[in-house]
Amino acid sequence: QVRLVESGGGLVQAGGSLRLSCADSGRSFSRFGMGWFRQAPGKEREFVAAISAYGSTSNYADSVKGRFAISRDNAKNTVYLQMNSLKPEDTAIYYCAGGREGGAPSAPSRYDYWGQGTQVTVSS
Repeated sequence: QVRLVESGGGLVQAGGSLRLSCADSGRSFSRFGMGWFRQAPGKEREFVAAISAYGSTSNYADSVKGRFAISRDNAKNTVYLQMNSLKPEDTAIYYCAGGREGGAPSAPSRYDYWGQGTQVTVSS
């Protein structure tokens, strides 16, 4: 049974930083791409970032380019999202997603597994 567990969310002031982690268990982590998505109140879930199976390719939403960085440690079955220069509009529940292939797609339909989400709140 595949399980994704996020951690690292919290409350931070605008301009601050947070690092999210997602531990993947129950499958061969290093074979699959991983992604981060977020959903703000009243809005649809949106793509944030993705990384390919071996970490050679990453993909970012325009709204986070230059501020967020996705990385992975295949020895620890964990993917990370380093978030810098946070803005109030980054406030959302952040979800880790496990892909069904080795690439780094942005479409939610390309992901088979989802974590429970972790809340990120950025105050102004």
